[in-house]
Amino acid sequence: MELNEYISILRKRWVSVATIALATLAATAAVTLMLTPMFSASNRMFFAVEGGDSVSDLAQGSTFTERQMTSYAEVATAPLVLEPVIDDLGLDTTPKGLANALTVTVPADTVILDITATDERPEQAAQIANAVAKQLAVAVGELSPERQDGAEAVRATVTTPATAPADPSSPNITRNLVLGLVLGLMLGVGVALLREMLDTKVRDEKDISAVTDSSVIGTIGYDSAGVEHPVFMYDDPAGQRAEAVRRLRTNLQFVDLADRPGSIVVTSSVPGEGKSTTAINLAVALADSGARVVLVDADLRRPSIADYMGLEGRVGLTTVLIGRAEIGDVVQPWRDTSLDVLPSGQIPPNPSELLGSRAMATLLGTLTQSYDMVLIDSPPLLPVTDAAVLTKLAGGAVVVAGADRIHKAQLRESLDNLENVGARMLGLVLNKVEQKGRDGYEYTYESYTSGETVGDSGGRRNGRRMESGSRGATWPGKPLAAQSRRQ
Repeated sequence: MELNEYISILRKRWVSVATIALATLAATAAVTLMLTPMFSASNRMFFAVEGGDSVSDLAQGSTFTERQMTSYAEVATAPLVLEPVIDDLGLDTTPKGLANALTVTVPADTVILDITATDERPEQAAQIANAVAKQLAVAVGELSPERQDGAEAVRATVTTPATAPADPSSPNITRNLVLGLVLGLMLGVGVALLREMLDTKVRDEKDISAVTDSSVIGTIGYDSAGVEHPVFMYDDPAGQRAEAVRRLRTNLQFVDLADRPGSIVVTSSVPGEGKSTTAINLAVALADSGARVVLVDADLRRPSIADYMGLEGRVGLTTVLIGRAEIGDVVQPWRDTSLDVLPSGQIPPNPSELLGSRAMATLLGTLTQSYDMVLIDSPPLLPVTDAAVLTKLAGGAVVVAGADRIHKAQLRESLDNLENVGARMLGLVLNKVEQKGRDGYEYTYESYTSGETVGDSGGRRNGRRMESGSRGATWPGKPLAAQSRRQ
């Protein structure tokens, strides 16, 4: 990954990073406050060789003492010193336990020894440090070789006695909190990167490009009001999603200029990605441009077009396919537009066979001759084979990918299914994208109004915006059919 990708991940997952960091900081604070305060008291001892008749003797004695300082530090924590200290102070511990409460250090190239004692009570910490120093001086005198006159060869003197500290030495609240915050941030960033690496969902165009070379020809945002207003091209023609569908319509006009499809299957990988609402609103957008469009509900398992558009759906595609009605008897106009809708009709027991039949091929041929564009809403690709069957009969397929609703492996499998049947892939539509995108950029549109909302060509339909309503428009590059709306 590059630096900008790391920054993008952190911007996307900053909430989880901050949450983990704060949780770690809170846990560190709680543990720190639960710890028993400990006090440390220190004293300093100076070791010197007694006497000496010359400078050379003094130098040799000083060198001897320096070499022995490490040994003296070891003696300070030995039972020889600590047992008398325990007896004198009446401590309820063992020499090993008391040694763990002591820190003995020797500054480099000196004959100075520092003894630090740690205890829950500051007064007792000072008493222990002074008692150890006193007993160490006695032990050093006993362990050092005697001079010829019987005097001690090495004398240990306490230069700085220990005093009771006013503040505890541990826990260090400030240090612990800083370390807790740093650890929390590191943990949060690590979890964010790990989640990104393990995240297999499709959320943006980068995820799609990692799966396929097919182009993303449209990106439609998510709106929680979509359930109540599925036909947002009519209910909210100036909204962001409506503008996104218009861009999708424009992009479709430039797909394969030499052989533009007359019929398009709109499908998805799994249910819930918004293929039906995408097909509906794309059909409305095409009709707004002046094209004569028919929307066919070929989802013969879970049809929804009729319900979404407020039409009667008990007769429709299946009724025509089994020969009980003509197309003109079941096709229904939608409002005052150039869009016709062919509902699914009754759900048959054999949807795949019916959709792959010669009757379906004949029906699509008739619709293609009668309309500028035939949009077909089909079932998802992975649960059933209906969509793959339909794409062999239609001019191309558009696959809707629901952001944060499908995994990359599922999308790859769906596209492989289309490739296996030789389907013509026109592009993908990334649907239900959060309005504030993955990289934190938010797109907004300005509506220009003066009295009433008008379309790009000044037209108006039922008080709602309509774009390029001229009947002289073409889609896609061929003249509009001259016959009446109902063949």
